[in-house]
Parts: sequence; C-alpha cells; structure tokens
Amino acid sequence: MAVKIAKGVYDVGVTDWNIRDFHGYSTYQGTTYNAFLVIDEKIALIDTVKKEFADQLLANIAEIVDPKKIDYVISNHTEMDHSGSLFRVMHRIGADKPIYCSKMGLKNLPQHFSHAMNYHPVVTGEKLNLGQRSLTFMETRMLHWPDSMFSYLSDDGLLFSSDAFGQHYAGYEKFDDQLPLHEAMFHAKKYFANILLLYAPRILKLLEQVAASGLQINMICPDHGLLWRAHADEIISAYGRWSRQEGTRKAVVVYDTMWHSTEQMAEDIVHGIAAENVAVRPLHIRSSHRSDIMTEVLEAKAVIVGSPTLNNQMFPAVADVLTYMKGLKPLNKIGAAFGSYGWSGEAAKFIREDMEAMNFDLPFADFRVKYVPDSQNRSDCVDFGRRIGRAVKDCVK
Repeated sequence: MAVKIAKGVYDVGVTDWNIRDFHGYSTYQGTTYNAFLVIDEKIALIDTVKKEFADQLLANIAEIVDPKKIDYVISNHTEMDHSGSLFRVMHRIGADKPIYCSKMGLKNLPQHFSHAMNYHPVVTGEKLNLGQRSLTFMETRMLHWPDSMFSYLSDDGLLFSSDAFGQHYAGYEKFDDQLPLHEAMFHAKKYFANILLLYAPRILKLLEQVAASGLQINMICPDHGLLWRAHADEIISAYGRWSRQEGTRKAVVVYDTMWHSTEQMAEDIVHGIAAENVAVRPLHIRSSHRSDIMTEVLEAKAVIVGSPTLNNQMFPAVADVLTYMKGLKPLNKIGAAFGSYGWSGEAAKFIREDMEAMNFDLPFADFRVKYVPDSQNRSDCVDFGRRIGRAVKDCVK
C-alpha cells in the first residue's frame, strides 16, 4: 500500500514480513524495502525493491499514478534488495527511461543485469529538475557499497538516505514517532552495529559534510524500516556517537561452554565487573545471535571472550562470533580472554590472537582454569573481573 509522506511524495515500498536472516544478521521482526515516488511536473521513482516484490511495488505505484508516467528512476544503491526489481520496473514503465545513479553505480548496475538500460551517472551536487522541485545528489561511497549515494529533495527537506539511518524492522508503523523512541533507536543501533560499523570513519566524515552543507533535513527516508520525521536530529546525533566508538562504562562477557566450567568462570567474572559499578552483560553464544552480540559490543568499552578448548582449538561457536566481529572492525576496545581446558588449553591464546588482529588493548594475561574451577579459581575470576571493571572506569570517566 502506498503511504503519503509529504505533499506529492509517497512511500511505495513493500514489507517483507518473513525474512529472518540478512547476510548472517538476525532479522527476527522482518524488514521493509522502501521506495519513494515524487510527483511533480516530472515523476521520479527513488529506488526499487527486492526482485520477488516487483509486482507489489508496481501495484503500490499504480495506486498513485500509472507506472508508465514515471519519467526518471533514481538508483541510490545497487545492492539487490534495492535494485533486484529494476529490470522488471523498467520493462513496465519504459525501458528507455533514464536511470540516475552514481559513477560507481554506472559500473555496478550493468554487472547485475544482462539487459542494456539507459544509465545516467551523477556526481555530488548535481541536480535533477522535476518542475517545481529538484533532487540534489550526494555520493556516499562505501556507505556501505562503493555506489551508494543520497538524494535530497531540497524544497521539502527530505533526505532519501539509502541504507544509512535504516533499520531491519517490519511493522504497520511507517514513522519513527509511531513507536517508542527507545525501540526505534534500538533497531537503528542494531542495524548500525551489524551493517555500517566497518565504515564508521567514513560516516563521521559524511556527517561533517552534511553539517557543513547546511542542509535543512525535515525527514530522513531510509530504504529499510521507519522514516525519521520526528527525531531526525536524534538519529544523526546517534550516528555520530556510534561512529566515534568511544565506548561507555560497559563490558560484555561473551562465552561458550562444554561442561559449564567456562560458564562458571564467566559468571564470576561478571560479578567482579559489576562489583566495580560497571554495567556488564553476559552473553552465552549459543543463546545469543551473533548480530545481537554485536549490538551489545557497539557501545561496550570492554569485550571479554571465553571458550573451552576443543581439539586444540577454541569452541566453534566462539570462532564464528570472532570471525563476524573481525569483519566489522570495532575500535577502541579493551579485550581479555579466558577459558577452561583439560590437557592443552590453546583456546584463550587463539582468542587473544583474534583480538590482537582487531587492535584491542589487551592489558591482562589470558585467564585459564584446568577442568572445574575450585573456590580459589572462582575467587580469582572475580578478581579478574574487578580488574577489568577498574580498567573500564579508568578509560571512561
């Protein structure tokens, strides 16, 4: 169903209620593929949707206007959840109609489609006149693909932000003020932690560029989830905070366990950290999806990882989480490794190596216990946690 979001502007995107995994990210509440129709003397469609939803997109457009009357299509991002239906749409509206994209989009789109289409590359600052209004383009390379760009409808202060400021959330709500703010921000934080964290330094530069441009932003319209009409300033501020990765007075203890020995160690370490008045979150890996773990890691100053040793290696589920985390490259973290073992005990060493690869600060020796922790071991775990807690407080005043 099309939804009017401003005068002559409609969200004609679709809701994917059933998707539960997006590149290893848990989308337990589904997602949306937002697309936008701007009606003026000329009509522009901004982005399309996943291939499977092409007919629904066209039906939504037809509620407002005959799709054949669309004059321009803007491709802000070539990833297939936003461009998968592009050929089907162009076949319906007219294959010769121009498709505006970034210069990198011009390179990428033909590699997704075997059919020749009428691509028009644009650069930052270039405008497309629609009649009474115009769209201005801004390249946002590696946010989060090389081809990504923003489109800005200046007369209305609408920023069509592609994947930036989005959330994987499906609901009947369309706008940020139709959910409690903390819930909308949680979905945005999870999206940032699992999709955009790798590009945090670029995001900071982009935010500076947007601020310097003096753009009046009344609404942010991302390609996933809710539109930010009431809290645009808050989500922009949050992106700045998350991108700086300064860390809060918080630690996460991420672990897996075989016969509960590593689990006992984790619980005692958590008690020690909490005793220093530092917020701490224990995360048993097989009870916590990797994307939820990364959401907790985003604002944590300390990341403590524990694993039993299995076949001279860390536990497979621990390796999975660390591989995922390394790809996202979190910065400015204190790290520590711990675990139980029977006769070899290499797991903590391999955890440390992964943390070193992520440039974590590792001020503590690996903490290992053979077989089952006794009362002294448990006391030492609490002390280990307290030292971690004090280190966090020293870094985050």
